[in-house]
Amino acid sequence: MFFSLSQKLMFQLDPERAHEMAISMFKHTANTPLQCAYAQQLANKPVSLMGLEFKNPVGLAAGLDKNGECVDAFDAMGFGFVEVGTVTPRPQPGNDKPRIFRLKEQQAIINRMGFNNKGVDYLVEQVTKRQSRGILGINIGKNIDTSVENGKDDYLLCMDKVYQHASYITVNISSPNTPGLRSLQYGDALDDLLGSLKDRQAQLALQYGKTVPLLLKIAPDLDEQEVVQISDSIVRHQLEGVIATNTTLSREGVENSTYGSQAGGLSGRPVAQKSTTVVKILAREINGRLPIIGVGGIDSAEQAQAKFSAGASLIQVYTGFIYQGPKLIKDIVNNI
Repeated sequence: MFFSLSQKLMFQLDPERAHEMAISMFKHTANTPLQCAYAQQLANKPVSLMGLEFKNPVGLAAGLDKNGECVDAFDAMGFGFVEVGTVTPRPQPGNDKPRIFRLKEQQAIINRMGFNNKGVDYLVEQVTKRQSRGILGINIGKNIDTSVENGKDDYLLCMDKVYQHASYITVNISSPNTPGLRSLQYGDALDDLLGSLKDRQAQLALQYGKTVPLLLKIAPDLDEQEVVQISDSIVRHQLEGVIATNTTLSREGVENSTYGSQAGGLSGRPVAQKSTTVVKILAREINGRLPIIGVGGIDSAEQAQAKFSAGASLIQVYTGFIYQGPKLIKDIVNNI
């Protein structure tokens, strides 16, 4: 009831304004009596992967809580894990507004946010205040004014700063809203990035006495051979996991929408099949050597099961959660 009423009000507002209000509300009500409006108890469905114990396999995808301000609130909703970010070394405003568009009929969103965030130091400050002890992923990226050639330095800097605070770290090279970023998914550029990150991981593991898993997040707009090549790189460099997928540049399924021609990444129901196809190819190529987190178009228990059947060990939701709220988490957990 609370979510239904809140959504009706929020959907009357500009999408970005609604997002800001929701984040503020979650930030200020977590760990207070007011969190009863969204907190829920879920069945325990533990999953052990990457040396971590997830209380259930349903996570929150990066992008909703960019600055790590609401981890406790999302934990109270029952998420099995929460991923925050994408965070960059320095604060940046992102792309020009408007930059989020709701496609209600298609249960989709187009965004071209451009890694707007308050910087890695602010995120670290926020996550050190959390009271929940659930699994926390931190998603890292590069600043828009850092050249692609020097992008590795931004990832290494972020990794240094978040390492001791993260349960796992996700390397985001697949956002369509930072020019040139997706070029890091290919060939020598990918090998150089992954090799450098794994070397730094080994150094940090010695420094902190723990190995924090390193995951790569990839795009849905890859052909089969490109997914095969990325799979080979991930396995060779011994990453601990892969997340498939980010948003798509395709407009299949939203061609007739009012906002279907807006630039940016499309998420939600229309991307479900594309992301599931990538998961299937990854699962075939990786052959159980590391886990896959499936994300993209999951707005029901059936869509969640499609990702699991394709080879995902965990899933993440974002756009489906925007449209359905915490009940989506419970529906999935109760039906897996």
